[in-house]
Amino acid sequence: MEIAGYIASLLIGVSMGLIGGGGSILTIPILVYLFSISPTIAISYSLFIVGFTSLVGAFNNYRKGLVNFKTVLLFGSSSITTVFIARKFIIPFMPNVFFRLGSFEITHSLFVMVVFAILMLAASVSMIRIRKVAAEKQTKEKPGMLVIYGVVIGLVTGFLGAGGGFLLIPALVILMRLPMKEAIGTSLLIIALNSLIGFLGDIGRHAIDWKFITTVSAIAIAGIFIGGYYNQRVNSDKLKKGFGWFVLVMGIYIIVKELIL
Repeated sequence: MEIAGYIASLLIGVSMGLIGGGGSILTIPILVYLFSISPTIAISYSLFIVGFTSLVGAFNNYRKGLVNFKTVLLFGSSSITTVFIARKFIIPFMPNVFFRLGSFEITHSLFVMVVFAILMLAASVSMIRIRKVAAEKQTKEKPGMLVIYGVVIGLVTGFLGAGGGFLLIPALVILMRLPMKEAIGTSLLIIALNSLIGFLGDIGRHAIDWKFITTVSAIAIAGIFIGGYYNQRVNSDKLKKGFGWFVLVMGIYIIVKELIL
């Protein structure tokens, strides 16, 4: 399964290069189901892998003039602070078993995977319907709302290890009126900052396999260049919608596996 995991790691970067997000949506299932890593450790590893992969993708977009630093500053003021507080001061004190329903235990790992799957379902709807939503609601810039949205993304990143690109793209297009390609480049830098700051909050909590996460990161980084190449040649709306259907299937699979199988 490890070989399949390393091959799948390429898709982490490809998805981020193509649509500016989705990396963490793939990273955690890959780490948990293909590399057999516990969800708690997988979240921490995901922050590192997605963070560095996004950083490389953001730099690539910066050279093309596709990063809006005003938006990064507005968003970062709330999201980075939130994700660090969540990883450093809240997550370490969460119990391993939340509650019991008879003989059935709701553990931290089970809770994380089910909530993550629900988030995947919500993200898939966002990706499938993004074009329609953007066309209907794109009015004037709402920077104040973006700061509030930053707190929400910070919580998502902090608790679930998800960079939030699938939530960021609609926000950047709708609230800040960014063109799709600029929204992708900007979201990559925001994801990188959120994820890496979140990972810093985890250092010292548990042992880290640096060789493993750097290897997966290197493969994902190669993928982001592949995705960036095809991003210029393929319709981004169709890509996002197709990826949305894939995420929908993955979310349903995780719920079935964790709660039924």
